[in-house]
Amino acid sequence: MCGRYAQSRNVHQLQLAFGLPEQAVGEEADPRAWPPLEELDPDYNISPGRPVQAVFGPPPQGSGESEPGPRSLHTLRWGLIPSWAKDRNIGYRMINARSETVAEKPAFRSAFRHRRCLLPADAYYEWQLLNKDGTAEASTSPATDPQHRKRKAKAAKKPFSIHYHQEEPLALAGIFERWRDPEVDENDPGAWVWSCAVITTEAAPELAHIHERMPIIVPSDGWASWLDPSTGLDELTHLMDRTPVDRFDVDEVSTDVNSIKNNRPDLLEPVSDTEGDEPETLF
Repeated sequence: MCGRYAQSRNVHQLQLAFGLPEQAVGEEADPRAWPPLEELDPDYNISPGRPVQAVFGPPPQGSGESEPGPRSLHTLRWGLIPSWAKDRNIGYRMINARSETVAEKPAFRSAFRHRRCLLPADAYYEWQLLNKDGTAEASTSPATDPQHRKRKAKAAKKPFSIHYHQEEPLALAGIFERWRDPEVDENDPGAWVWSCAVITTEAAPELAHIHERMPIIVPSDGWASWLDPSTGLDELTHLMDRTPVDRFDVDEVSTDVNSIKNNRPDLLEPVSDTEGDEPETLF
């Protein structure tokens, strides 16, 4: 799964990194038609339910009389709320969509077909399960190991951050959805919630010793195809198999990252580069 990540770039830096045109932050927009863009503080420990930045593809032509616009940046809520949901809290259970089933699952299939996005990240975090003697536990899947979830809840865990060798953002493969809160008047901007999920896949061999799943990272030469609503299923499947793991650095980091109360740049620093770290109670 992908349950925590870091993103510290401001709007201008993201626009440069993803080749986006300048957009006004806080510009008035109809939330029923298009999500807003907010300037977010750097967040080194993003958790489900938090606001995140997302890159969208060109908006649809509508009447067909004009050319589609350029790619753009928007602010969404992490945790996808299907359009048919009765309660926004369902989003906390839908932070990830599995690549193997995203095209068929009712909660995700429409978004996967028509509403894909890229979620910029400095790095994502993953936790390795440990045996009682402190050694890494063999990676297993809940589907093949009925006791996996039970052992996972009790096991000690070692956190890692995964990022590119160079200082450039990861582009997590995402999908997004618009939801109307039935308890709020539709003319109230708060009635409309734009949310997203990260698509995950089976971990590459290079990362499988940490966790059995990983988020899909779209390489830069695949951004245009991923964001294009007309891209077919075969090409999307190919893109979801192209995470550039050969460009990743994997760092063990402090257990401070276990608590979402901690939100500091040094959460990304390898433990070998920090001093005085003491393990905290794991979540």
